[in-house]
Amino acid sequence: MASTLLTGIGELTTNDDELGRMRDAAVVVDGDLVAWVGEASAAPAADELVDVGGRAVLPGWVDSHTHLVFAGDRTAEFEARMAGEAYAAGGIGVTVAATRAATDAELAANLDRLVDEALRGGTTALETKTGYGLTVADELRSARIAAGRADSVSFLGAHLVPSEASDDEAYVDLVVGDMLAAVAPHVDAVDVFCELGAFDERQSRRVLEAARAAGLALRVHGNQLGPGPGVRLAVELGALSVDHVAFLDEEEVLLLAESWHGGRGTVATVLPACDLSTRMPLAPARRLLDAGAVVAIATNCNPGTSYTTSMAFCVATAVLQMGLTIEEAVRAATLGGAVALDRDAPRVGPDGRALAPLGRIRPGARADLQVLDAPSITHLAYRPGVPLVHALWRAGERVV
Repeated sequence: MASTLLTGIGELTTNDDELGRMRDAAVVVDGDLVAWVGEASAAPAADELVDVGGRAVLPGWVDSHTHLVFAGDRTAEFEARMAGEAYAAGGIGVTVAATRAATDAELAANLDRLVDEALRGGTTALETKTGYGLTVADELRSARIAAGRADSVSFLGAHLVPSEASDDEAYVDLVVGDMLAAVAPHVDAVDVFCELGAFDERQSRRVLEAARAAGLALRVHGNQLGPGPGVRLAVELGALSVDHVAFLDEEEVLLLAESWHGGRGTVATVLPACDLSTRMPLAPARRLLDAGAVVAIATNCNPGTSYTTSMAFCVATAVLQMGLTIEEAVRAATLGGAVALDRDAPRVGPDGRALAPLGRIRPGARADLQVLDAPSITHLAYRPGVPLVHALWRAGERVV
């Protein structure tokens, strides 16, 4: 690839502690990496020059929680919730039936459609999960379809006990046995829905301990529908993240913050679009940040409770309704997501390839940059709902 100099940057959000938020900046992209960052007046030469005309530049969104391998929709369920019906985890079964009935080609086409939609909205890296198959064969094909289309794939066989299972324990045996063995080569993490109506603490622990024994990273859906053991279990077992976290007491907030003392801890991933769609309390992102926890913002894109790929919408909601500053929200939706995926530092992938860091604009990071049609990131919340992506680079390639 030729090198590219992006100049004329009115405001550059780097997420780098030394570089900070810069004015009159420039960035050099060489291949798939950021090669140089600094003041525009000191920029080195490059093969190509792109003047962004005073616009704001920031890292591409890192969406660390999605469910994109599915078929069908749940419009009727959404309308019922808007009419006052409470959300319950059992609605997942509707998507399971549709997903099982779909062909591989149909599932792949829908996934590609959503990944492309997210990309056009500024998302340059994302995680997605299995969890709508719930048989060995259907979870395996979901994992295979997701692999290569997402930066991270999580196995979520423990999403719901399917209706045909003889009992809960027999299904957990399947998840930690044949199902995990089948999908393990295609995923890098295992997730569990530790919630009333899904899997209790003991069952969730079995799933997570089996995942750890298989050498996979851990994630937890926790404290979404009410108080529960999800946060404590995630921190105890060293999960990369615990997601939803709408119902937290002060002890759990401090537990998440203290998990970062002395090393890596558990990210609290908030999902504001889901909170709005299910009419649940918004997660206490402000309290978490004030306590010293690491927070990520993600879409939770899925057909039942959060059918959006718009990270910009989630960022605006975090500012307008959750009490975050725009800088905090952007950081959570970029670097926070990278930390939740364990991709904020150089890594070696399962195939032995070097993986560049995500979520920052600094030398050595993957060249994922979005240019807003606005002079400042403040416009993401100042003009909510307005599509602001003017240009986008993913791994050094211009895609918008």
